[in-house]
Amino acid sequence: MMDHEMLSDTGILIVRPKGPLSTDDFNVIAQDADAYIEAHGHLNGLIICAEAFPGWDSIDSFVSHFRFVRDHHSKISKVGFVSDSDVLALLPRLASHFVSAEVKHFKAAALEEAIAWMRG
Repeated sequence: MMDHEMLSDTGILIVRPKGPLSTDDFNVIAQDADAYIEAHGHLNGLIICAEAFPGWDSIDSFVSHFRFVRDHHSKISKVGFVSDSDVLALLPRLASHFVSAEVKHFKAAALEEAIAWMRG
């Protein structure tokens, strides 16, 4: 399960995993991301706010996650992980090998800092 919010004025998509990720989660955020990308050419940023990585609810959702990354990574300028999790703090180094976006980690209380970085 995942909540999401598109900041249309800045082209930033914020996602907040609330439990194991499902195929439907990726379909819904892909629809919103694709609509914005079609109108504007790209997203300025994707922010993932999470206490910890929640995992996937099935192998299909795992595949959907990687399809989303494959289909969107070149259309997103920056990715920010907002979390105090030590595991999620390591993701920018790992993700930078698979995506063309600039990737950065922020502490959980620094959402506004992440948004400002994406705007800049």
